[in-house]
Amino acid sequence: MNFLWKRAQHIWFTHKDLILLLHIGGLYALGMFISNTFINIYLWKQVESFWIIGLYNLCIYVFQTISFALAGVVAKRIDRIYVIRIGMMLLALFFLAVLLFNDQASEHIFILGTLIGIGYGCYWMSFKLLTFEITEPETRDLFNGCLGGLESITGIIGPSLAGFLISRLTGLTGYSVIFAISFCLFLIAIAISFFISQRNTKGQFNIRYVIDEKKRNNNWSLLLQTHFLEGLRDGVFLFVISIWIFMIIDSELRYGVINTVVSLLAFISYFVVLRIIRSSRRPFFILVGSILMYVAVIFILLPELFTGQLMVYAIILGIAEPIFYVAYASFTYDVIGKASEAGLYRMEYIVLRELYVSIGRIVSVLCFLGGIFFFQNEQVITILILIFGCSYIGMYFVIKKTEVMNKV
Repeated sequence: MNFLWKRAQHIWFTHKDLILLLHIGGLYALGMFISNTFINIYLWKQVESFWIIGLYNLCIYVFQTISFALAGVVAKRIDRIYVIRIGMMLLALFFLAVLLFNDQASEHIFILGTLIGIGYGCYWMSFKLLTFEITEPETRDLFNGCLGGLESITGIIGPSLAGFLISRLTGLTGYSVIFAISFCLFLIAIAISFFISQRNTKGQFNIRYVIDEKKRNNNWSLLLQTHFLEGLRDGVFLFVISIWIFMIIDSELRYGVINTVVSLLAFISYFVVLRIIRSSRRPFFILVGSILMYVAVIFILLPELFTGQLMVYAIILGIAEPIFYVAYASFTYDVIGKASEAGLYRMEYIVLRELYVSIGRIVSVLCFLGGIFFFQNEQVITILILIFGCSYIGMYFVIKKTEVMNKV
């Protein structure tokens, strides 16, 4: 027993910040799985308009892009822990605002989109920067795998719990309860952030240097292209797929169960991937994962969709996501870590990378809004999903050109 206690103390003091960051990431994931999984459905039930939902998400992406860049500038002058704290405070305020607006939330999409967009930008800029600083190449796969495992566990608990509460409580009461739970979870995450060591940076924010690095470093230039492609898929998929599935099953409980199946399989898949992944296998994992995710989407686009097809979608997606994301996340940080002056300009590298993702998302949503405005037919949504769904497969062929991939 004494040996185990000393071992636990050693792990804590050696990897304290890594463990705390995992806790924050886990609480963030739980809060989002409980409430944000259903926020688009909550708005959809009020207006049943893809146009309104699209504008809400466009607002999120625009303000996330702006805040991510500004958060990088601010974090260069103050401790980035303050920035992640600001982000979590804004996310808590978002859920409080949804609670206060209640059944009129769809009339305040600009306020809601602004709050969560800025909150996202501040949170993710700091979280990704801290991930880069706290992890080393030898612990990066472990951290990404553990974080993915935590996200899967919270994904198992969150959607089913939320779906159960929504279905059992009358009217919008269930939604109010889950939004209140998420509000409290973010308050806990804010408290934990006070225990992470301060990590000040030196120098001025110099985005020009990492932009010019594209000319000097082909790996970095290609990586930015992959993140733009990542944004093209995510921009539409992050909200359209959830509404699409809900339109078919018309049940928050069943929707929560589908998300739980995805997360349960992802939890298992993450641990399998962690045991077999090696740097030399990353290209294969990225390709297989991207193809499987595209195949999964095809199942929910088939005519006369029934519950069996939705379960096939959930099973394939749950297996595929860890295969893709563990390899892709580790590869991304390796490219940044080997870039010129990565230690001095790590913040600028992460900011520019995220700007490419956000621009991809904005382009994706603008195409979506343009499609439904000019064609006013659900068929155009199917076509856009199929087109943007190919983006992850395209990422593999871009990444394959990098020297990092060619060496493995």
